[in-house]
Amino acid sequence: MTRAHLSGWGACEDTCDAAALVVSELVTNAIVHTASRRIHCELHELCDDSGERVRIAVRDEGCMPGDTRPAGRIAPEEEHGRGLLLVAAVSTAWGAQETGPGLLVWAELPRDGQAAGPGPVPAPCDGTGWAW
Repeated sequence: MTRAHLSGWGACEDTCDAAALVVSELVTNAIVHTASRRIHCELHELCDDSGERVRIAVRDEGCMPGDTRPAGRIAPEEEHGRGLLLVAAVSTAWGAQETGPGLLVWAELPRDGQAAGPGPVPAPCDGTGWAW
């Protein structure tokens, strides 16, 4: 769905590939690390003085009360624990914020596939977006 919508918006193939990776990683984190029954994903087109970008946002419902995850370092041989490193590597900016009981994790990608430095989080160009 991510590729189809971004292609429809005229985003380049590199952006579509990176966006599919980001959505996959963020949704996987929400599934693995929360007790969410529903995970909300959004795609937005952004534009400001620093150019046109795509913003991906994934919101979960949080963990069950009293549920804690052990913190610690990931061993080099571990299969898991590198998703946000991938998100950071392909994004110009990313972050997370608490939204009530859940968490919203977002990432921005250049629409044309050309990497740019991180900047402020702008509002969508025309207030439209797409969610599933």
